[in-house]
Amino acid sequence: MSENREFRIESIGELEATPERVWEAINNATQAWMFPTDQWPAEYPVKEYPTHVISRMDGPDGWFNQLENTIEALPGGRSRLHYVHSGIFTDDWEGQYDGASKHTAFYQHNLGQYLIHFDGKPVVFTDVQGPESSGVAGSFDALKRAFGIESTTAGERVSVDVAGVGVLEGELDFSNQWFFGIRTADTMYRFFGRDAFGSVVGLTVHDFSGSGDSDATAAAWSAYFEGLYA
Repeated sequence: MSENREFRIESIGELEATPERVWEAINNATQAWMFPTDQWPAEYPVKEYPTHVISRMDGPDGWFNQLENTIEALPGGRSRLHYVHSGIFTDDWEGQYDGASKHTAFYQHNLGQYLIHFDGKPVVFTDVQGPESSGVAGSFDALKRAFGIESTTAGERVSVDVAGVGVLEGELDFSNQWFFGIRTADTMYRFFGRDAFGSVVGLTVHDFSGSGDSDATAAAWSAYFEGLYA
């Protein structure tokens, strides 16, 4: 049943970075761990460096989308981040809430990985969406099988030879039934099983090597997905 009503998704976690570095990551470097947000038409009702920021977008009939980050300094140059995403879903409330809440956990993990391993490095961001055929239920499981990581747990080393892309040599830093991430020496690969949420399998590549080429990366991964889901 479709229903328009408010939602609230919260996440509280500790990060291996100072409040100043966390602030920089969530305000100016989202393309390094999530996706670019610099073109969003957001207002900032609160922007108190480096501890509290609220970005908000408002629309017709009371619609809004708001992100709030509260950053607390901890001993040893660490921080506690309290993240709140609130707003109104305008269709399929349960499905949208389910997808958004599960994505939040993955993105917050990715933020932590960026701050530990790549903080401040220039990044080349690439977003790749699989073909329509990768929206069929079970498509993400097929990708895990192709990578040979069905029984691999987060924290283990992996070496995956991806046809047309190359060898991904690094750590499986995150893995559950909806997402997984492989972190190499110079790149974070983030894989999204959105077939579980009515969409297609997707990938973001966050390349910190200094020689990244977004067009070439997108072409190689698109060809791989087309072949896998043919």
